[in-house]
Amino acid sequence: MKWQTGSRSNPAPCREKDKGRFEIVTRDGQARLGKLHTAHGIVETPCLLPVINPNIRTIEPREMWDKYGIQALITNSYVIWKHQKLKDVALSDGVHSLIDYPGVIMTDSGTFQSYVYGDVEVGVEEIVEFQKDIGVDIATMLDIFTRPDMTFSQVKKAVVETIERGKPSIEMAGDVILNGPIQGGLFPELRSLSASQMSKLDFGVHPIGGIVPIMEQQKYKDLAKIMLACKSNLSPNRPVHMFGCGHPMLFPMLIAMGADLFDSAAYVLFARDGRLLTPWGTERLSDIEEWPIIMPVVSHVSPSDVRSMKKDERTVLLSKYNLEITLQEMSRCRQAIRDGTIWRLAERRSHQHPALREAFLWLVTNPATSSMDPLILDEISASKETGNELGKWEENWNWLVNSQFTPRNGSESWGGIDTHHRPHVEMARRRLFSRWKSRNSGDVIIFHGNNPPWRDKIGDLIERICSLDYEIFIQTPLGLVPWGLEDLNPWAHIEGPDWLWKRKPDYAWIQRELERLGVTDRKIVTIDISDTEDLHQRVFELLDLEELERTPDIKKRAQIVDKLCVLCNVELDDAIELCKDSTFVMSRTGRIRNVIDSEGIHLFSPRLAEGGMSLTVDGARKLHALRNCDTPDGFSLTEYSQHPGKGPAWVVVDNDAEPFIQEGRNVMHGFVLGCDSWIRPGETVLVVNSSGKLLAIGRSQATSREMASFTKGIAVKVREGCP
Repeated sequence: MKWQTGSRSNPAPCREKDKGRFEIVTRDGQARLGKLHTAHGIVETPCLLPVINPNIRTIEPREMWDKYGIQALITNSYVIWKHQKLKDVALSDGVHSLIDYPGVIMTDSGTFQSYVYGDVEVGVEEIVEFQKDIGVDIATMLDIFTRPDMTFSQVKKAVVETIERGKPSIEMAGDVILNGPIQGGLFPELRSLSASQMSKLDFGVHPIGGIVPIMEQQKYKDLAKIMLACKSNLSPNRPVHMFGCGHPMLFPMLIAMGADLFDSAAYVLFARDGRLLTPWGTERLSDIEEWPIIMPVVSHVSPSDVRSMKKDERTVLLSKYNLEITLQEMSRCRQAIRDGTIWRLAERRSHQHPALREAFLWLVTNPATSSMDPLILDEISASKETGNELGKWEENWNWLVNSQFTPRNGSESWGGIDTHHRPHVEMARRRLFSRWKSRNSGDVIIFHGNNPPWRDKIGDLIERICSLDYEIFIQTPLGLVPWGLEDLNPWAHIEGPDWLWKRKPDYAWIQRELERLGVTDRKIVTIDISDTEDLHQRVFELLDLEELERTPDIKKRAQIVDKLCVLCNVELDDAIELCKDSTFVMSRTGRIRNVIDSEGIHLFSPRLAEGGMSLTVDGARKLHALRNCDTPDGFSLTEYSQHPGKGPAWVVVDNDAEPFIQEGRNVMHGFVLGCDSWIRPGETVLVVNSSGKLLAIGRSQATSREMASFTKGIAVKVREGCP
């Protein structure tokens, strides 16, 4: 057949047992690099599916495969069904032959045509059967489009009918992957209802539908609300498709919120109108003399050259330009997920369009902002909803925050007030506030005025006063951090101007920070360390102390105690007992490399890159023995509490996986029987069998909801087995 020829090899089908499965390969919070397994190859997400009109091919599908490496595209089954010539070829030769494309083909059902023209002539089961008969990889059920101008009762009726159509559509689809669209208009409660009910059915992908008119009107704040309401209520083991969203400006924010697939005809439609897509908005060919971004297709021509072309030739060239720009931004988003910077990319894009900035500020205006510096709240106050409106989004925001990796490698690039909005920063602060416990009753000392590494500037001083009954903190741009966590990301890894560290203490803000840390009714002493000359003498005079001897081991034990509490969720008294009479192996830079207990056993190793903590097998056994709650026998789907003091989360695996995990093999989804509700991606976990026997230590790659739903991919990256 014609579609089997070309310069790029045709895709290999996935394993039959994997067909329709989705797995996460790498993640950054809810943003994820995934793989969707199909009969025409494995689609790596997030990705764009260009829309192909089978009647009008501005860019040939085969060129999209050969030249642009596009893995999947979308065409309209209703258009094919309506045109007898197309229908006959599709039924006899298949849709891949019809449009000459060897990769994954998704088809729409005619729902969008019903929105544009008012109705379609095809039946619910009939259109699914047709898509199956023409050999599509991913079909779409005939849902009911919900417009922004519809009333609540109208939208609810459409949502309920779409849900009712789901079961017969799935039965008709058979083994074809089926899209289960989520509708609900502008009503979050109906979006949530649609998402939760459609998740109960056996769909393979969930498109978010009804968003085209919202994007056309640049109501990006409503788009963010829709995405948050839908995604937080959908089964996490299925890709989420933004139906009709193809403007690159929107990719970073939506991907950061969990979008996996995008489709659009914008690359062609904008080109026909002489408009250029860019990551910051849209520009008109008539207004420019220089290309905003030089892409391969225009490297040899100027905008004036293109303006002089015939319309058809110009449309083709601009379509390729728009497609190249769109693919470039998608590639940029995928790399940002790998780098752990997708939220930062969304921040930058939000500053480039007022409607997008409004959406971003709404997204970060949530109950978690109560922990922020009052000065930071000024900018977002205009975006705040009323108190009742705000409260209903708290659980959705928790869903996003509690999926974050922290601590993470690399620096935290300062982005102004947006730095405080980053979900992984909020996650780090929540964990600190819930798990850290004060163990001194004396005055509070707050050092301020200098940037990290603080151990180089005041480490010697701390070793002289840490034996006294003071609670010592460092003031950072992200809030107060206890001295024992002075090297922990993100507080100690901020890259920004010097003035960030020179800010004078705000006592009202300090009081709020201390209250969240459980430190109240204390005298507060602030000490400026911007100038370290004669610092010892000045501090001793301020505190009315005589010169003190250095007590380095006390400082080191305090640091390990704090890390055990905050990073490993150990109860304070247990952490103190574990560190009693411990000794330390130090690095050349004066940081702790290994913690050795009183019996000479190596228990823990602080990670020097981001201030985290790694367990040895013996250390894991110590923490395993401290467990004072039952072995989990299932999964929590809604719990977001930190459960302070309960220890590292346990992951329970079935008997078949037990011998492999003890040998150090990773825990794969599908073999997990249960986990603790406080499990988080990136945190240290203990892998056990159903009897609670320790099998391995590792780092979780998923939340509890994800552990419950995924059947493919890595659930826990095992660091070491425990035979």
